[in-house]
Amino acid sequence: MAHRRLKQIVKGLTPPQQSIGVLRLGDISHEIYPAAEPSRLPHAEDVLLDTHDAYNLDNLHFMLQKYLLGQDVFLLSQPGPYARRLALTFYIGRLIFVRLINSEFELVALHRDVGETELKQGREIRLGGNLVYVDSAAVRAVKHGRVLILEGVEKAERGIMPVLNNLLENREINLDDGTHIVHPHRFALLDNEEASSSAFIPAHKNFRVIAIAAPVPPYPGYPLDPPFRSRFQARFVDPMGSLLALPPPQSKELQTDFYRKLRDIIMSTQIASESRHTLDAVARSTLPAFPQTSLAKAQALLSAFPAPASLSPEQLARLVLSLHPALIHSPFVAWAMLSHQFEDAGFGPLGNPNLSGDEDDAGLLGYRLARIEQVDSNTARIFFDAPSGDTVTHTVPAGPHPYLAFPFTNPEMLGFVPSARFMGLLSSLLQAHALGWDVSYVPPAMPSTASCSTSLLVRTFSGMLGYELEDVHMYKELGGRELIMRRKVAEGGATSWEPSPLIEGAWQGRLVHLSGMDVIGSTAGSLARLMQDREVELWEKKRIVRRLVDEDQGSPDLSVAHRSFRVISTASKSLPLKDWLSDEHANMFFPIAAQPMSPSEESHILLQTGCPAPVVNTLLAFADKYRAGMTSDAVQKNRKLGTRSLVRIAHRVARFPADDDLYTLLSRALLAEFLPATETMNLENIFEECGIKRRTPPFNPPAEVRDEGLFFPPATGTSTKDTRATIIPRFDTAQDPEGASHVPHMDHFYDNSLQTGLMRDLAIDFEVLGEHLVLLGNQGVGKNKVVDRLCQLLGRPREYIQLHRDTTVNQLMFQTVLENGVIKYTDSPLLRAITLGRVIVIDEADKAAEHVVAIFRSLAGHGQLTLADGRRVRETKERDSDLVVHPNFRLILLANRPGYPDAAFAAFLGNHFLQVLGDNFCCHAVTNPDMASERKLLSQLAPHLSEDLILRLVAAFQDLRKAYESGTVIYPYSLRGKIKQLLNLVRHMQAYPDDSLDAALRNVFDFDVYKPETIAKLASILDHHGLVVKNIGISAAREASQKKVLDVKFEPKDSTSLSEPKFGKVDPDNEAHTGGNTWAGGTGGRDSAGLGGRGGYMRLFSGHDVKQVSDALKNDVPDHIKERAREMARLELARRLEELNMSAGEAKGYGALYAAVEGHIASLHDLLENLAAREEERVWVKRQTDGELDDSRLTEGLTGEATVYKRRGMAKPELGRPQLKPKRIRFLFDVSASMYRFQYDGRLKRSMETAVMLMETFDRLTRKEKFVWDIYGHSGDSASIPLVEVGQELEIKDRWKVVDKMETITQYTFAGDYTLEAIDKAVTEIAQFDGDDWFVIAITDANFARYGITAEDLQRVMNRNPKVHTALICIGEGAEVSWIPKNLPGRGYRVADTADIPAVLRSILSTMVDQ
Repeated sequence: MAHRRLKQIVKGLTPPQQSIGVLRLGDISHEIYPAAEPSRLPHAEDVLLDTHDAYNLDNLHFMLQKYLLGQDVFLLSQPGPYARRLALTFYIGRLIFVRLINSEFELVALHRDVGETELKQGREIRLGGNLVYVDSAAVRAVKHGRVLILEGVEKAERGIMPVLNNLLENREINLDDGTHIVHPHRFALLDNEEASSSAFIPAHKNFRVIAIAAPVPPYPGYPLDPPFRSRFQARFVDPMGSLLALPPPQSKELQTDFYRKLRDIIMSTQIASESRHTLDAVARSTLPAFPQTSLAKAQALLSAFPAPASLSPEQLARLVLSLHPALIHSPFVAWAMLSHQFEDAGFGPLGNPNLSGDEDDAGLLGYRLARIEQVDSNTARIFFDAPSGDTVTHTVPAGPHPYLAFPFTNPEMLGFVPSARFMGLLSSLLQAHALGWDVSYVPPAMPSTASCSTSLLVRTFSGMLGYELEDVHMYKELGGRELIMRRKVAEGGATSWEPSPLIEGAWQGRLVHLSGMDVIGSTAGSLARLMQDREVELWEKKRIVRRLVDEDQGSPDLSVAHRSFRVISTASKSLPLKDWLSDEHANMFFPIAAQPMSPSEESHILLQTGCPAPVVNTLLAFADKYRAGMTSDAVQKNRKLGTRSLVRIAHRVARFPADDDLYTLLSRALLAEFLPATETMNLENIFEECGIKRRTPPFNPPAEVRDEGLFFPPATGTSTKDTRATIIPRFDTAQDPEGASHVPHMDHFYDNSLQTGLMRDLAIDFEVLGEHLVLLGNQGVGKNKVVDRLCQLLGRPREYIQLHRDTTVNQLMFQTVLENGVIKYTDSPLLRAITLGRVIVIDEADKAAEHVVAIFRSLAGHGQLTLADGRRVRETKERDSDLVVHPNFRLILLANRPGYPDAAFAAFLGNHFLQVLGDNFCCHAVTNPDMASERKLLSQLAPHLSEDLILRLVAAFQDLRKAYESGTVIYPYSLRGKIKQLLNLVRHMQAYPDDSLDAALRNVFDFDVYKPETIAKLASILDHHGLVVKNIGISAAREASQKKVLDVKFEPKDSTSLSEPKFGKVDPDNEAHTGGNTWAGGTGGRDSAGLGGRGGYMRLFSGHDVKQVSDALKNDVPDHIKERAREMARLELARRLEELNMSAGEAKGYGALYAAVEGHIASLHDLLENLAAREEERVWVKRQTDGELDDSRLTEGLTGEATVYKRRGMAKPELGRPQLKPKRIRFLFDVSASMYRFQYDGRLKRSMETAVMLMETFDRLTRKEKFVWDIYGHSGDSASIPLVEVGQELEIKDRWKVVDKMETITQYTFAGDYTLEAIDKAVTEIAQFDGDDWFVIAITDANFARYGITAEDLQRVMNRNPKVHTALICIGEGAEVSWIPKNLPGRGYRVADTADIPAVLRSILSTMVDQ
């Protein structure tokens, strides 16, 4: 008590701190005191809010109230900078809230990678090995009485924010260094010894917290933790107020008629979005609200570039998309609603949001770039020609390097075509730059278009302003902290941080190109403050501020971004726009909507390669049809046919005129070999429409190594013309003397025409045309062997890396070692290949995570790579530490066929790596050799086998491959399964001629013994080709066990006499019984039901080892007992059928339907099971306290952090994605009268088989709750006939009744058609279900002309609800309508052969659900 009294006396004698003024806001006043550390005050006065604005004052009044009450504040605001700036702005003049009350601030930008370390204390090792603890921003704030601003609370993962709960509630927290922060009142009560101890630190009485988050929902994010939420006083920031309050005061003087009308449209859209109906919100069919910064951008743009009297629809569309880029991917109805508003306002209608076909060279608002002048080393002057004829001049930041002169003095020497489209986009970029904004170049919503000149625009922009360009390539696991800084270990083992390329670029005034911004998702939000305010928190109290005041000069903690610093972000186009183009992204940048090349511009590009004009015209005609038919849902499935792919084909034809087989070249580019059945049908239709015909493959003689190089003799065949020999120069060993040991060596390679032709194509592509390659094919088709053989013939040194699911980006670049406490890196085979000019083979490229494979995109496309140690890979040396890509370096990626979910391919599904790679690689499909090549190969291997037997075996395995492709067997008997296994088969037959064919085939088919549908198909194929096989499958395995060398028989000791077949007694203990005739389920007995015995009438397995009686005893069964056993078996079958309420005829009928689709059932089941499993796929979960050491956090491990491990766990859904819910599916079958009348073509039977396929497949699923499905019919009497209801339990008899009902309805219904009504009703009904996805798949044989059904009618009902995916299968008369695939691209299918109905529906369902 005495000590406490003494402290009070001392406190009373201490002179009070001198006030520097009084803050008065309305009825509130507050004394202001000097700041202890002025450098922690805000430095961004020029971008803050207008303190004369009534809306801002109202918010600030509330915040001051809470501050004086000692309460923490939670600001709920739509994404954007307003809430953050509100937290810094206050009343008098342009002063700042925390500066005016002289409370310094700390700011934490939260994101998905923030952990406890970032909120409490980090660890560092100082020189000499001393471990120190570094306070986080939150701890510094509570110690020094600062305002802590937590921005982006909705992005922090669950369990992170509760770390601060005790600090918020009681102002107490335990720190890792052993100290304890306690409430100041509690600290005052401590005794002398406790108070003097450094273990207790009082929380400052002025410590406050301002949390900022977007409300969830409607915005994506994690909901607030209830205990965390309860610590705050909430304030909702009205979006209307923030829209109007963000622009600076001087810009509000802009009161043109154009601006007022535009402002009214933006505000009315905001109001409309708040009052929309719940169902409309779910369907996303309403017009979304404009981003928070849209009005500020409009004011800045119109102030710098006054609007002309009128704008064309195309110019209006470009302006709107710059203010509201999400409209690029919004439903067309939203665009139409907005266009109507613009017309009502007097602007006129909006143009096409795709901006296709616009050849205007004008930028935003019709301004055109006139010229650029250099003012000094960091400043340029840009002149724009206004639509009125005036010239508008802007002085802008620039780089120190020489400018690319404009106007272009010698356009033909530029290396690119400055088309009108290109100049219009470039003008738009320069206008955004003149406004002081960073730019986002947003790709089109259409999944496949001509080139948008993304990289070229960035490089031209950089060159015209003399910038040093810094390319930063994004990948999925890039954390928010890694975007800003990266760990470093000095020579002495001390740990520290160094700036990332982005921050280095900010300091040096570079143009930073953030490539692939879409792949990092919500993590991009951690850059919002840097993009919007040019401020960011760095490490250990360091930060970048907007400007320095006099007292900040010389401060080691403060720095400013260079005035020339700019950012351009671009997308990888591997993800749909809806997955990443959010309001937050739009608020960070000035979006410029990309515009693809027009056909004329693309044609000009292709003709420059020297390709003949007729070929170019055919290529463009094909590309136009193909791109138009690709839907946005296929962005991760189908190959895009970009301009780069067409240029590659044109180059090939120009250099090798004889290689003008466009069918082959285009099929190779699109990987047509691996397309689903439905896509293949559409592709063949396009080929037919464009007059591109398939040619007979030529014969390719074996290659020869000659003095002049690798010699490929001319190909021969009926379709070859003017073919010449191809000579590929061999590698000069003097260029890589140490590479001789890396040249592959193969003792045996069996030449065949197909693989020789493939090697010629590969050699031309990567040696002559300089392309990087991707080889795809089923497992074991010989991808590695072909590449190794080619490298051997060319003398090319080859490096090799095999990827797997755990491969990391760092492992591709380095081998990490820890020596004497210092982390060191050894170059990987990839870096060796890059620097020495070798071929690097990346095997199993589809097995690694997509973000790992993504690094090859920039490496192949631009020769760029950024390494973890700060070095860069570049095509030319720009900095001393750069690694230069050797001109001989080539990448060859090997992968299994793409993960199309069509056939029974689920076992081999990999990632969508092809979409991640884009068009930067030349693709080749490695397929199975033709029969002639196989026969030659096998004859070389086994010369003693007869030609006839070899021919039959080859033909049989060819049919097995076709059966796999059609989905009737689920294993691809390809080169390894079909040739390597076939090679092993003939080797066995030659080495052991006494073994039967049955025994030899077991080497291949024993994998399938428990797949009766596969065994039956195998038996059918073998029999078809005259290969006499008595038994395969289990029968063959059992028969083989009777060989004398393995002969083991059971000879019963007791009586073996037979009496009469019977069931036997059931043993309640289920003991094993051998011999005798008492117990049911025994083995090796007689009369009773069991296994391995004789004389019984049924098999019965009780789970025990089977003892088989000898064949002699088994065959020694009197005829009357055999007949009695057969009769009892028939009675038992009848009893079972009676239980099922089915007659023998019904069972036979259902069995026939089932047998016809047995293979399809297995394929579809495997696919759907795989999808459910993928949703629960285990991935590496980082920042764990146990598990395997994470090599990306080794430095943290040195400092003693606990969360340096990774563990396999469930993948968390992306931020904002809904919780995984069931997929809602409705199947609509045509049961009209015409189905029965014209059933001679099999349409009715095939439909019934398809229904069986669906019922059997969904019944077998282990996770039935993942799919909510039903089957309805439509006829001339009704648009909605229930066949299978949701959740209905279906026994076999019930399934038979469903298909029998389908047939019965067709017999008695009246003529007519309700296809449109059925689809319309189905879409409406399933849209009301709370699911993840919604699908309607309909079958119709309607005669559209007869019933007056038009393309517009079908489009109307199929597009009724944007969230419902629809597909229509037209059979019979419907299949004869040519406009179906054209007007319903990717959703309408003509099936002329009714036998294809099950396969097509399975393909559609597989493709739709795997999104």
